[in-house]
Amino acid sequence: MARNAGNQIKESVFAWEGKDKTGKTVRGELRAGGEAVVNVTLRRQGIVVTKVKKKVYRSGKKVSDKDITLFTRQLATMMKAGVPLLQSFDIVGKGHANPSVSKLVMDLRADIETGTSLNQAFRKFPLYFDPLFCNLVGAGEQAGILEDLLTRLAIYKEKTLAMKAKIKSALMYPVSILAVAFIVTAVIMIWVVPAFKEVFSSFGADLPAPTVFVMTVSEYFVKYWYVIFGTLFGGLYFFFQSWRRSVKMQQAMDRFLLKIPVFGDVVRKATIARWTRTLATMFAAGVPLVEALDSVGGASGNHVYLEATRRIQNEVSTGTSLTVAMQNADVFPNMVTQMVAIGEESGALDAMLGKVADFYEEEVDEAVASLSSLMEPMIMVILGVLIGGLVVAMYLPIFKLGSVV
Repeated sequence: MARNAGNQIKESVFAWEGKDKTGKTVRGELRAGGEAVVNVTLRRQGIVVTKVKKKVYRSGKKVSDKDITLFTRQLATMMKAGVPLLQSFDIVGKGHANPSVSKLVMDLRADIETGTSLNQAFRKFPLYFDPLFCNLVGAGEQAGILEDLLTRLAIYKEKTLAMKAKIKSALMYPVSILAVAFIVTAVIMIWVVPAFKEVFSSFGADLPAPTVFVMTVSEYFVKYWYVIFGTLFGGLYFFFQSWRRSVKMQQAMDRFLLKIPVFGDVVRKATIARWTRTLATMFAAGVPLVEALDSVGGASGNHVYLEATRRIQNEVSTGTSLTVAMQNADVFPNMVTQMVAIGEESGALDAMLGKVADFYEEEVDEAVASLSSLMEPMIMVILGVLIGGLVVAMYLPIFKLGSVV
């Protein structure tokens, strides 16, 4: 087996042109291990090949969640309109602006053309298509409702993407402003304050305490600027690398994010919205509850809710109702568990979960809007005190000299 794996031929996509039995010119694309394989395969189909060329894809940007969401929506729309599956992949792949997405779509098309199911083709690219995506597509293929499930999946991914964008905008705004404030302060300390220091040295009088303090800090900035910046950027780099690679770090940060005043409430509401939206989408697709919970925890985006989902799954698998299991997890508000209880009793769990998701998505919208309006005056006060304080400290000796004169 090892020898076969080592000798496995790498396949590429070839564009070909030829003539069929009637003499009509035909064109197409074929995934194969080389030009000779393409010629043999087409000859067996009765096509006389006149041209074969390996397709070379330009390097493009990284495939993002937004690209996958757009691809899902386009595929769902075309299949709903009755466009054949392979032709849908052709239209999406050749019309995309990002070459990386085009290559991904054409690789998927080549797999499907050889008889691979859509679900199995997606599973070959786990970096872009998570288990939830593949499970829903597989359920749609088995039930014969692929178009409906792709539409449902596109709506789910669009709502999830919008939610992530709102949370990022709420968090990035104050961080970016404070970063700019630090850079401006550093510029003043390193270049502006020393210029004032030279002027003040000729006064021959005692300087005010605020001015002395600022000048002392400026001396440290000038002397050790590389240590300050190196420590700051090195610490940030180490922190983000640890956050990305260490599971324990991720768990600690997820717990911390939920406890932050104001921000924590927004993060919690967004997590609950994703959790309920994911479960509603999978349950409506006919995926069994215990199996659906496999994907729900990871889709929530928070380790606290991932661990809670595992506990819920274990209890549900032993016969406990979803409502009781969620109450035992102690991470969901009373309103959520009550809505789930009504959904279980009425047999409309997916509808109730969808209503909960809609409610919390609206709550996040309102929270982000109010947070933005609250942060603006606070940031203006911080910048005013910081920059204004530096300016006043530098001009105090000048005011003092003017009063003496």
